[in-house]
Amino acid sequence: MKKKIKVLIFVVAYNAEKTIESVIDRIPKILFKSFNLEIIIIDDASNDSTFETSKKIKNQNKFNLKLNIFSNPANQGYGGNQKIGYYYAIKNNFDYVVLLHGDGQYAPEELPKLLQEIKNRKNDVVIGSRMISRKKALDGGMPIYKLIGNIILTKIQNFLLGTKLAEFHSGYRVYSVKTLKKIPFILNTQDFHFDTEILIQLFSINAKIKEISIPTFYGDEICHVNGIKYAFDVVKTTFTAVLQDKFNLKIADKYKKNTKIKKIYKNHAIDKLLVKAKKRI
Repeated sequence: MKKKIKVLIFVVAYNAEKTIESVIDRIPKILFKSFNLEIIIIDDASNDSTFETSKKIKNQNKFNLKLNIFSNPANQGYGGNQKIGYYYAIKNNFDYVVLLHGDGQYAPEELPKLLQEIKNRKNDVVIGSRMISRKKALDGGMPIYKLIGNIILTKIQNFLLGTKLAEFHSGYRVYSVKTLKKIPFILNTQDFHFDTEILIQLFSINAKIKEISIPTFYGDEICHVNGIKYAFDVVKTTFTAVLQDKFNLKIADKYKKNTKIKKIYKNHAIDKLLVKAKKRI
């Protein structure tokens, strides 16, 4: 019997008490037949009852899912929370890890499509892009200022990096864990532009990145992103990577070529953060 591909669905959660149960319920159950699947929710020290609601979901476990709940004692930021989840995926020998948001902005129903694409096409990363169809993004409730900002930032980044992505800023992604092991994502920001930095690192190793169109859903979720700061951070880190590459400068370790990856991950503080997140259960 052929061994099932091992997949981690990693749900980043911050102040998501109203949406987290719906997100878990909407994960297609057929995936558990197709893959050796585990779900983890990492609550990033929310100010609401996200942690308690997540524990309730685990205790009820309506669908008999393999579900684990972790909670960071102190807020690690959007990027910092991702580091813990990806480290967990590496440490536990998963084949793929899905980044799913606990606020319901990205539809869990699209997971079979994303996973099928990375499984069959041998891609390193599959991104669910809202911007392949901009009309659908508007129809799904994306505010016009966010649409325009997304387009402008992506155009700037594509120009600087020589890439052709429809969107740099989607948080709906499936990564090959084997590929994550090749980049020093631990050195990236704790902030929201982590998503940009990890893509730049992946481009630097010529990772195969595939975008597929996904629907956009904007509801009552609260946006925790300062748009102006985010745009500045995105452009700054992209410029840094380009300058470092073009002129062989030594500005940021995260963008160094031939980085000694094993040395970075060995006995890293991230392991201690993972242990602390587990202890809160």
